[in-house]
Amino acid sequence: MIQPENLLIIRTDRIGDVVLTLPAAGIIKKHYPKCRISFLVKEYTAPLLRGSRSIDNILVLPESNGKLNIFEAYKLLRKYQFDSVIIVYPTFQLAFLTFFAGIKERIGTGYRWYSFLFNERVYEHRKYAEKHELEYNISLLNKLNIDENVSKSNISYELAINKESELKIEQILLDHIKDLSLPIMIVHPGSSGSSVDLPLNKMKELIITAQKLNINILLTGSKSEAGLCDHLASGTDAINFAGMLHLEELTALISKTSVLVANSTGPLHIASALGKNVIGFYPRVKACSPERWGPYTDKGIVFQPKIDCKDCTIEQCKRLNCMNSIDMNDVFNEIKKIIKGK
Repeated sequence: MIQPENLLIIRTDRIGDVVLTLPAAGIIKKHYPKCRISFLVKEYTAPLLRGSRSIDNILVLPESNGKLNIFEAYKLLRKYQFDSVIIVYPTFQLAFLTFFAGIKERIGTGYRWYSFLFNERVYEHRKYAEKHELEYNISLLNKLNIDENVSKSNISYELAINKESELKIEQILLDHIKDLSLPIMIVHPGSSGSSVDLPLNKMKELIITAQKLNINILLTGSKSEAGLCDHLASGTDAINFAGMLHLEELTALISKTSVLVANSTGPLHIASALGKNVIGFYPRVKACSPERWGPYTDKGIVFQPKIDCKDCTIEQCKRLNCMNSIDMNDVFNEIKKIIKGK
């Protein structure tokens, strides 16, 4: 049985993926309180880990022009002398590095061609979406003799709000919003492209209708999504914050919202981790389904196409424009219930 004393968790993909891995640290600390836990992540997701009570060390994946610097990564792993590693997001390079760096216990999937580099293998096909991504992540802890029964009602993310970012957001809101006493609804229309999004005309329809609720509507997104958000804000009272905020500031802003509306994307999981009301849009594609990628919170509401299709693919969903069948009146009514507290 593995009894970790100096454990590394590797999750080097996107914002939502990292958020859904955060609870693992607290669960490990619960069972092994003296274990030192480090996370290896990409630079842009590192702020999500700051402030966690259970994470002792944050390591940033060494990259040059977006590509892994293998030599620097090897030196980093050797420096900390980890006795155990969990590779939540597996790649051949990371599997090879952990093996070559001499980490004794290496936990990873058993279904990749390079799985021989792991000496503790987990046999679960995530693509079948038999459970949530967060639950798949926690299942990896079975190799540490941890069998935790997690649910939407008992999960703890330990996602902290940076105080400096919170103060900056409060000032930004003062500068841009006329009445701060009104509830805030955040609409995050962009996504990473890994799923199928709600059509923009539907998102615009929702924004226009939501103005009836006498609320502050804020649009968020990356710099590359600023134009998209300008289009959605045009002719409405919505305020476009796209491209204005770094990740810690976005997290602080989300902490102020009454409800966040988004496609399957990172900010939706940030809002879920902060205990906020969340509305998400998902296709009927198994690999992108809410069963695997939905908001992992009791305050999450999911909308899917009303079309009853089987064995749907992303290509078919886009071709048939399935997401267009989602009724914005239904979405508006749920937002209204949240705002009115009913």
